[in-house]
Amino acid sequence: MDTSQNTALTRALTELPGPLPARGVIQVVIRHADRFTVVGNDLAQHPGLSTTAVGFAVRIQSLPQGTEVGVKALAARFPEGEKLIAAALRELEAHGYLQRARTRLPNGRIVTRTVFCNQPAALLRPRGAAALPQQAPVAPQVTAPVPAPAPALAPAPARGPALAPAPKPEHHAPEAPVPQGHASFIPLVPPPTAPKPPRPPLPRPRELTPELERISAALLSDLHHHSPEFTLSEEHVHRLVPGVAAWLERDTHPDTIRHALTTNAPEPVKYPYQFVKHRLTALLPPPPHRTTVTPFQTCDGCERAFRAPTPGHCRDCRTGHAHEDQQAAA
Repeated sequence: MDTSQNTALTRALTELPGPLPARGVIQVVIRHADRFTVVGNDLAQHPGLSTTAVGFAVRIQSLPQGTEVGVKALAARFPEGEKLIAAALRELEAHGYLQRARTRLPNGRIVTRTVFCNQPAALLRPRGAAALPQQAPVAPQVTAPVPAPAPALAPAPARGPALAPAPKPEHHAPEAPVPQGHASFIPLVPPPTAPKPPRPPLPRPRELTPELERISAALLSDLHHHSPEFTLSEEHVHRLVPGVAAWLERDTHPDTIRHALTTNAPEPVKYPYQFVKHRLTALLPPPPHRTTVTPFQTCDGCERAFRAPTPGHCRDCRTGHAHEDQQAAA
């Protein structure tokens, strides 16, 4: 099989027009008739993307709509490992070719939707700046002259006007109509240099009491005993104490806080301080719903227990005293 391929390639080289270059690559281009994907040079020769990222961009671009392109799905389809695939997808995401966003479906389920664009730079240009591709002009109609009949043959039938073959116009994908009054559009994929929204601040308790501070510092300092990757410095523990105190103020058990901070963490945790700060902020539980309970009081007259905000007499004693006052007044 290899010998046949080498022979065919050698024969193809002899059929190339013009002199061949003395060095460098020689392109043998065979036009595709079916099962092909158009890849632009802006992707194939992108100076900021690695060869692995370009390869996975081409593979993703060749897949049909709706195909799973997550890390595990690509690792099951191709021989590369998950770490190499994840690094390639991060490169494509940083340069605007790939966008992953969590979307809530009508049934309430949350899914990760992946969008791939083969020309992210084109999304940032106004639609009016790029002119629509023009079709090739159609040749005018030309009337062919009627040839004179040969003397020894029967006269040939007269031919009507013939049309010169017109070149077939190139097929271009129709562009979406531009809404009136809008010279530009909002880009679907933000550029890598777009400013990111500020991160929410670390939650703080209403009052950082010495007891809350002590319990919070002990919980943070003890995290590495449960997960060695969560080793925090003394300065980081001091900065994160208000966040843990805010959880404790909302009646959250320390074991619950420890479980929320260390469960389902990435491997390895490169920046434990940033990771713990993010979870303390993003997973903050709501404040507890407190109901006011009226305390029990002991009646000063009959010594029965009754609910009232302040000490005094129960309802029966108050009713009896009121009846006695009415009789005395009469």
